[in-house]
Amino acid sequence: MAPEHSLTLVVTDLVGIFVFAVTGALVAVRKELDVFGVLVLALTTGLGGGFIRDVLIGVTPPAALQDSRYLLVPVVAGILTFWFHPALGRIEKAINVFDAAGLALFAVAGALKAMDVGLGPLPATVMGLVTGVGGGMLRDLLAGRVPAILQRGELYAIPTAAGAAVAAFGREVGFGSLLVATAGAALCFVWRILAMWRHWHAPMPRGSASV
Repeated sequence: MAPEHSLTLVVTDLVGIFVFAVTGALVAVRKELDVFGVLVLALTTGLGGGFIRDVLIGVTPPAALQDSRYLLVPVVAGILTFWFHPALGRIEKAINVFDAAGLALFAVAGALKAMDVGLGPLPATVMGLVTGVGGGMLRDLLAGRVPAILQRGELYAIPTAAGAAVAAFGREVGFGSLLVATAGAALCFVWRILAMWRHWHAPMPRGSASV
């Protein structure tokens, strides 16, 4: 594996873990959990998607159990969020922005890691999607919230899959890891933010509003 590619993948993974861990900690703060609850949601959100991805592609033990940085980063994110969380009225907005950022980073990291173990660009895209939505789903389930991916018409999985596809297919045709990771993450993040801001929704079956 080229040093540039290896560094890009590790940095993308760790930054994604930190950002997603912050969303888990913010949700815990909003739910008025204690410091232990904040750390549990931070760890679950930051590491959940990567755990699922690594098990599915046969990378065991998962990276989080082989490299102490993968455990330290969400713990630090949880503690920082616990002490320096935003004013209560701004938490939901912060959660959504951090969630979009984590989604984008995990989508491309998951796709690139799947390519590294020999998967083609299409299954790698699926692994990027799993990595992106896995931690958030576990976070929302533990916090008693309906996961964003299951909310009616929510544009969540589609931007994630699109970002992962850009990274995977870009690597397949020979573009550098940093370039495809940046492009895929930017596409996913901007699409997700615009969808929330402009109230865009995923296509629904005709007549479903009356069902």
